Amino acid sequence: MKQLRIGVIGVGSRSILAKYWHKPDGNSIVNAAADISMHSLERFKEEINESAFITTDYKELLARRDVDAVAVLTPDHLHEEHTIAALKAGKHVYCEKPLAITPEGCDRIIEQVNHSKTHLMIGFNMRYMPMYQTIKEIIKSGLIGDVKAVWVRHFVGFGGMFYFHDWHGKSEKTTSLLLQKASHDIDVIHWLTDSYATKVSGFGGLDYYGGDKPDDLTCPDCKLKATCPEASSTRLNQCAFRREIDVEDNSMIIMELENGVKASYMQCHFTPDYSRNYTLIGTKGRIETDDINDKVYVKTRKSGSWQEMSNITYDIKKLPGTHSGADPRICTDFVSLVLENKQPLTSPFAARMSVAVGYAATQSIRSGGEVIAIK
Repeated sequence: MKQLRIGVIGVGSRSILAKYWHKPDGNSIVNAAADISMHSLERFKEEINESAFITTDYKELLARRDVDAVAVLTPDHLHEEHTIAALKAGKHVYCEKPLAITPEGCDRIIEQVNHSKTHLMIGFNMRYMPMYQTIKEIIKSGLIGDVKAVWVRHFVGFGGMFYFHDWHGKSEKTTSLLLQKASHDIDVIHWLTDSYATKVSGFGGLDYYGGDKPDDLTCPDCKLKATCPEASSTRLNQCAFRREIDVEDNSMIIMELENGVKASYMQCHFTPDYSRNYTLIGTKGRIETDDINDKVYVKTRKSGSWQEMSNITYDIKKLPGTHSGADPRICTDFVSLVLENKQPLTSPFAARMSVAVGYAATQSIRSGGEVIAIK
């Protein structure tokens, strides 16, 4: 195979990846798409490939012999169904995170991978971002010694727009936003420390969104839209204060990893800004990120005394492409995985473990903070 023929299942916001795969003169093309919305499919054809096959039945796409691989970009609760069906159809699969919304769902997918002759890759694009690759190299260099603590603060300033105006606000579709949103960061914690969490405890709540508004209320039809702080003018316009919302918008969890590292993750969806702040503390120093200014700071002790510190600043190079240049790189790796059997930076098991931690953390939050073992 010299050119990978890719079909896309789900042409919503993440289908932006298709533009990095559609290279008619290169080693991959996007020649098919499936979605329940014909309007979205027509737009997809206009933006990606006018001659692409489109269908509202994803099984028709999977039946095509001119499709070698599938990108599963559908809502979280459908990942398991679509990924397993694609693997059974003999297709290679790129699946957006989270792999599934339960550990058991992930296990069923991995079991199918083990029975198939096809590849599965998960969309952990943060591993491909220059900032986190820089952190990984600093740790490997030994500059801060052995990592003992990781603290992550996640300010989700667009939380309402992205997660509470549509299906993300319902636990039956996501389990919680500790899978949909935090699976990236849980995975990065695992990756940077070369260790998986063994137990987790958490607290959280629905402190801002949700409420007593009708479940069928949309922003265009709302009499309060002129004064509502969360009014949406996009296609994601279900009321952010509707009754059915039952996922936490404010969460904090603590983890202990196999190698003894202690880690924390905090996520809030109603902050005024959007950023992630990582702090990693080692036996010789610490790392701190500033993703607003694209910098990584390192403080190391010169002589073992806390009064004497050396400061190092790394300026993170901007790369072209969405998600800080990570999306085109991860798309390239998927093609290389299929065509050359070149292993990517991610793995199905890593995807499974991020879900397992997020799932257990959600259990802990909803049980009052109980310590939950990761299974």
